Amino acid sequence: MDDNRPFRVIVSGGGTGGHIFPAVSIANAIKKQHPEAEILFVGAEGRMEMQRVPAAGYKIVGLPVRGLLRPLWNPKNLGVMLDFFKSKRMVKKIIREFRPHVAVGVGGYASAPTLNAAYSMGIPCLIQEQNSYAGVTNKSLAKKAKVVCVAYNGMSRFFPASKIIMTGNPVRQNLLDNKTTKEEARQSFGLDPNKKTVLIVGGSLGARTINESVLSHLEDIRQSDVQFIWQTGKYYSQSIAEALNKTDEVPNMKVMDFISSMDNAYAAADIVVSRAGASSISELCLLGKPCILVPSPNVAEDHQTKNAMMLSHRGAAILVKDKHAKETLIDVALKTVVDDLKLESLSGNVKALAFHNSADVIAAEVYKLAWEYRNKKN
Repeated sequence: MDDNRPFRVIVSGGGTGGHIFPAVSIANAIKKQHPEAEILFVGAEGRMEMQRVPAAGYKIVGLPVRGLLRPLWNPKNLGVMLDFFKSKRMVKKIIREFRPHVAVGVGGYASAPTLNAAYSMGIPCLIQEQNSYAGVTNKSLAKKAKVVCVAYNGMSRFFPASKIIMTGNPVRQNLLDNKTTKEEARQSFGLDPNKKTVLIVGGSLGARTINESVLSHLEDIRQSDVQFIWQTGKYYSQSIAEALNKTDEVPNMKVMDFISSMDNAYAAADIVVSRAGASSISELCLLGKPCILVPSPNVAEDHQTKNAMMLSHRGAAILVKDKHAKETLIDVALKTVVDDLKLESLSGNVKALAFHNSADVIAAEVYKLAWEYRNKKN
């Protein structure tokens, strides 16, 4: 595109880190390939993207959009629908002012009004589905999108096969660029550089079941020759601090409410205990990290269980159901982390599922749609 007509993109979606990290990664890849590009994010007011996106260096506009309540006949859903139509009107005004060449949706509340408005105004749309089971928003937008980027096989049961491009999920680039050794990474957390290490993360907000599993087995952890890095999530940090104050110290466990240096945390770990969000799984695949997945049962269409099963059936992860975690999770982690043959097998199998350069591939597709739109308009 010529210099006097910058390449302009609207990126929409969010709600969780699992939507925000891919969205920012795609934006970064677009800027790397086309430094002149102008990128505007559209998110939902009060959601995580309203802080995370500006922190990544991008402008974002918030919409009053919310998710539908269950059951669907809940009378409060009338207000939800009114907010949706208000949001769609707001997006149309944003589009008229920003004049994008393409709209990108990554799932989450804001994607629906944004891509619906873009489609109605003739702007080409691309959606990126992170999970093995498509979310409601992306399924509803499939007919309006020109391209659907996916990370798993078999997605033609949700989207028109002619629109699907297998790209994998974009991940945080700093995770792949980290050159810290395992020993150095452990020392950065104040741990023994030579001891087996388990990393426990429950997602950006933490996970109650995983946290309860740890608290129920502090003595097992204390008596082991294994060390732990435990991200509790800020939501649970105070109650966990109070619980730990009532028991003996666990010197082989580093407890943090939030880990800012996830690249070092991954580098330090021999095995990772995690929820089964799509972004987390993509990171684990690219890094070749052995993992124990505890899918959250509280997500739409139970997609985390489906994500985890895709890996466990290939010997690429150990699946522990949420309802069994409190009893078995720490025992499974302690036994697996000292089994070098099992760790090697898990690492090899999970690495084989990795997609490389996902953000660059998606960015190229975004630019292609914008180029076609620009030429058609001229």
